[in-house]
Amino acid sequence: MIRISNENGLLQRISIGPHTLHSDVSVELGGAGSAPEPHDLFDAALGACKALTLTLYAKQRGLPLEGLDVQLSRDDSQERQGIYRLDVELTLHGALDDAQRQQLLRIADKCPIHKLMTSSEVQVSTQLREEVQ
Repeated sequence: MIRISNENGLLQRISIGPHTLHSDVSVELGGAGSAPEPHDLFDAALGACKALTLTLYAKQRGLPLEGLDVQLSRDDSQERQGIYRLDVELTLHGALDDAQRQQLLRIADKCPIHKLMTSSEVQVSTQLREEVQ
């Protein structure tokens, strides 16, 4: 379960099991800019999933992937029209040949979050819960 609670101003504490993250908005939007915005966390989920997927895949197949860097850039200029664009650049480290690099590129788009973002209908149900006194 994920729990989110207001910590101070617009700063939110995100509790995921034993882990704690924070989210805020920019100063221009009234926040303190002290933590990633929700869109940043959404984008980061994709990058982290691709990195984990490639690392696990390479390990299972004995590929010489020594590490990788993922860089994401966002174009949300048409978000209100239903278009949210993420460009992902992968830097693969290790003695990989061209065929292995292309194989990893194909696998990157098969990570679970990529699939969720591009081929699933996400349904969200929101309801009120009684305040605990």
